[in-house]
Amino acid sequence: MSDLETAETESELSLFKYDHLAQLPEEYQSLSQEERHNRIQSALDGLGDDVVVLGHNYQRQEIVEHADFVGDSYELSKKAASADAPYVVFCGVTFMAESADIITDDSQNVLLPSIEASCPMAGMAEAIQVDAAWEQLAAAAPERNIIPITYMNSYADLKAFTAENGGAVCTSSNAKNVFEWALSKGDAVLFMPDKHLGRNTAYQLGLEEEITVFDPWNPEATDMSELASAKIILWDGYCQVHDRFQAKHIAEVREKHPNAQVVVHPECRREVVEAADVVGSTSTIRNTVSTADPGETWAIGTEVHLAKHLDRWHSDVNVVPLCGDACMDCNAMRQIDPNYLTWILEELQQDTVHNVIDVPKDTSNEAELALDRMLELTG
Repeated sequence: MSDLETAETESELSLFKYDHLAQLPEEYQSLSQEERHNRIQSALDGLGDDVVVLGHNYQRQEIVEHADFVGDSYELSKKAASADAPYVVFCGVTFMAESADIITDDSQNVLLPSIEASCPMAGMAEAIQVDAAWEQLAAAAPERNIIPITYMNSYADLKAFTAENGGAVCTSSNAKNVFEWALSKGDAVLFMPDKHLGRNTAYQLGLEEEITVFDPWNPEATDMSELASAKIILWDGYCQVHDRFQAKHIAEVREKHPNAQVVVHPECRREVVEAADVVGSTSTIRNTVSTADPGETWAIGTEVHLAKHLDRWHSDVNVVPLCGDACMDCNAMRQIDPNYLTWILEELQQDTVHNVIDVPKDTSNEAELALDRMLELTG
């Protein structure tokens, strides 16, 4: 393990946080699709109510077809917390499993099938980096009260940092409410880690002229006078899938499908959001398609597997991906291979538990406080 420390924050880089998790055994690496499907189902039948499987919207069909619940990250964590199962298998990425561990009962174990399923955007805002930036901000504007807001798509120790410094967590659905709360408390917001969601939220609030971006990879190039006066300070992070979408993709899909409507995630670039017909979370995207009239065409601007699910679930709606499979694929989500799910479940049948995500208690308590503040604001 590699412990790193600054004046205020003791943490580990995400690269080292879960280096104790197990790799997939060789005998599980070459299972056929039919074999792993049958073995997963057999294991689930044997485990019964002792396990609940959570499948994120961005998982492939071979995963979600075995999931007890399919949804977005925080929605799934709440499902886990309300379940009685002692084992929660989270088919998502690391920060999602951490959130589930934070809000589930101590008697429940949250398992992540693959150690490789680590969200790149969450890794763009390490607590160690944020602590150093926080010191810079304090030195540049000692008289200002800056409130940190952390997106749900972040590691637990960053959520804990946010709580310790008077801030809150937000989701893509309630970011506007949380920004308004923070600005009622303080002079400015530091939003991490997704600059696109932060910028789009600032536009919702009419604060597009009050934005500046802090580049943690090159802090010396940052104009500290701008940071000291801006109302909205955005961390220079982004989702690698949503950042790929461009306004030209919307123009191209409308040229190919003249009656197409476009729904995109608010993690997309500003010009994409401005060109879309509907903007919202994965739940909003799902609801938009599920309530569409038969024969409508909807272009989906989020991870490709959700577009494929929607096309399969709603055959009376013409669902098209905004820029194609390669453009829209999340490599981190893809690491939850069905072979890993087979292995995790069959080992549970033998009373062997692998890849438990266990957030340290002090971090968990602080992170939960940041989540509770969000819930108080949004109900």
